Amino acid sequence: MGCASSIHISDRVVYHSGKESEEAHSPPQHTNTTQHCKTTLTEVQFGPMKLFKDPLQVLLVFAKEDSQSNGFCWACEKANFRCSVARTPESALECFMDKQHDLVIIDHRHSRHFDAEALCRPDREEASVMPLINAGFNRRFVENSNMMACYNELLQLEHGEVRAQVKLRAGNAIFMALDQSQEAIEITSEDQVIQYVNPAYESIMGYQPGELLGKEIIEVPKSEKNKPDLLETINSCIRKGKEWQGIYYAKKKNGDSVQQNVKITPVIGQGGKIRHYVSINRPLNDNNKVREKTNIQSNKHKDRRKGSLDVRSTTSRGSDGEKTRTRDGHMDYRLICTHSGTQLYQCSSTSVINIINAAQESSPMPVAEALDRVLEILRTTELYSPQLGTKDEDPHTNDLVGGLMTDGLRRLSGNEYIFSTKQPHHIPSHLTTPLSLNDIPPRIAQTMENEDSWDFDIFNLEAATMKRPLTFLGLKIFSRFGVCEFLNCPEATLRSWLQVIEANYHSTNSYHNSSHAADVLHATAYFLCKERVKQSLDPIDEVAALIAATVHDVDHPGRTNSFLCNAGSELAILYNDTAVLESHHAALAFQITTRDDKCNIFKNMERNEYRTLRQAIIDMVLATEMTKHFEHVNKFVNSINKPLAAVEENGGNGDEESVKSILTSPENRILVKRMLIKCADISNPCRPQELCIEWAGRISEEYFAQTDEEKRQGLPVVMPVFDRNTCSIPKSQISFIDYFITDMFDAWDAFADLPNLMQHLDNNFKYWKGLDERKLHSLRPHPE
Repeated sequence: MGCASSIHISDRVVYHSGKESEEAHSPPQHTNTTQHCKTTLTEVQFGPMKLFKDPLQVLLVFAKEDSQSNGFCWACEKANFRCSVARTPESALECFMDKQHDLVIIDHRHSRHFDAEALCRPDREEASVMPLINAGFNRRFVENSNMMACYNELLQLEHGEVRAQVKLRAGNAIFMALDQSQEAIEITSEDQVIQYVNPAYESIMGYQPGELLGKEIIEVPKSEKNKPDLLETINSCIRKGKEWQGIYYAKKKNGDSVQQNVKITPVIGQGGKIRHYVSINRPLNDNNKVREKTNIQSNKHKDRRKGSLDVRSTTSRGSDGEKTRTRDGHMDYRLICTHSGTQLYQCSSTSVINIINAAQESSPMPVAEALDRVLEILRTTELYSPQLGTKDEDPHTNDLVGGLMTDGLRRLSGNEYIFSTKQPHHIPSHLTTPLSLNDIPPRIAQTMENEDSWDFDIFNLEAATMKRPLTFLGLKIFSRFGVCEFLNCPEATLRSWLQVIEANYHSTNSYHNSSHAADVLHATAYFLCKERVKQSLDPIDEVAALIAATVHDVDHPGRTNSFLCNAGSELAILYNDTAVLESHHAALAFQITTRDDKCNIFKNMERNEYRTLRQAIIDMVLATEMTKHFEHVNKFVNSINKPLAAVEENGGNGDEESVKSILTSPENRILVKRMLIKCADISNPCRPQELCIEWAGRISEEYFAQTDEEKRQGLPVVMPVFDRNTCSIPKSQISFIDYFITDMFDAWDAFADLPNLMQHLDNNFKYWKGLDERKLHSLRPHPE
């Protein structure tokens, strides 16, 4: 073949094949001038983006067919690359001009222009590749017709030079998009030197094109309208790698101040260090304010709360109507549903209503009025729902319950917030070579050594895996429980499934990301090892619980159901404003599992067993919806805990049989599984204090971001107390523990025996109470 420059492909990866004998496998025989291998689309990770491109196109320029050319043909076929073979310089040039290949491999063993033997002889250390580089080549391959050697070389090239070229070409498109954006965008270096501003930024701020480039942020004039410590607060936040969002006054070149809604995002680069900061600025002009005010006023009557929610739990371990004491010492009357009451609700509602109507006729007026209310509840779905009251003194509880247990305040403005359910959920390219349990890096394996302990630190694993804890922890826990054996699926399929599920969690969410899923999976595995849980559940139940925990928040957008319903999102419309996210999580989990055999962990299951497993998974995921929180907890207490307590109190013969009957009935196994995943899902207050504090910060940040977006969109603010400028995080945690956590975990502890969790819960409650008594709003006390 002629030299590479004769084909003139200096911006491509041009490949030289030297000569060194090595025994080869029998390669496939290719006699055609051009050979095309089967192809698939490939995905390239580019920072937070994923770029999709056609399969790699490879041109093999070999004067004659031999084991080396056949080795590369086979390697292209195995790697799913498109492969063309040319025998002459003329045909090679014609083929390249037609298809513009990504990779060109030229056989240079018989060159008349270079001493190939001298350049490529392996026993000469002083041999130089400079003549090849000067001629246009940028890599040399010493002859090796071993097919796996060719395959590995192609993979290295694809992930090196070729992928770098793809990223560079994409970079031009990205900057073109930034230039066209109507939002003002600024990119600074890690040292806060301005590296890019788009035309919208220059126009809004009154600068000439290129005038700001190279300047340090401190050189740009600052507005005096900002609070004195605002800049320090912003810098403190972003230097920790956290996103900051809020209102900021920027000073134009002419000296005027402009109020902007600013989001500053640190960009993590190689080595885990912050390399850039991206600032997106949206001016809050008068028109926006007028429009926002109009939207708020037009929906004001829809946003007014009818008092606050009295959410006293109905799950205490006492007699009906008993008076109990909350953690803060206040007396509290609670209505306890009896076991017979639960059975009453589950029988024919018409019969019950008829009985109550008959009782009303002979009852005194106060009783008749009370029975009217009972009838009203029975005619709706409110039996287990907390009732509205007037409790304005506790707005944190009000907002928490309103935000988590309602489907939103409907608005008629037509202002829709779109979460598309039609966006493709792709499998990342790295899934083609999934990690093996035996190949887990030692540092990560060491982090997971105590994963069977409740005090396991999920944040250490998050850091060690670069925010991919679900795949690694899932591999270990699923292996411990023998999930592959139960499902009759290869380990490679399970690994691919874990990776694709984790890829569909939003790493940009501060709370509902794959670290939360891994945390819930860990808690689920821990609960499954408790003796009474093991007595109740079958192997299929355990597998269902582990899978449900893994997928229970997949593709969570970082917003509540109320937000999606208020915004008129596509998901809310699809699921009729009912259990919107939970329905989406369950449906999407099965969609992405079953559409590709490479990650279909259910492929080899018997049909009826699969349907049973699928139903159990769906039921558990739907149980994480908070609107039915009290219903699930009450049914668990009345159907399981109270009967078990009665058996223990009565003693006598047949105790073991009675306990077994209670634990293993099909209805009660469902209640145990629901309670298990509910407790795992919101177990943060029962974690060791440092983990509890971190989770509290993350969920607060997600709620703050939702409130910010509701205000920007002119939507009803579902949880007004979660305003990042005024919220008391300790108060919100105290309310959450008092109204949702305490009684649920009392019931779960009575069943599963979890003294360590209850001790953590008590310690954490005292911690938040101490901060609140000092009137602190932050996660931690201020340093002395």
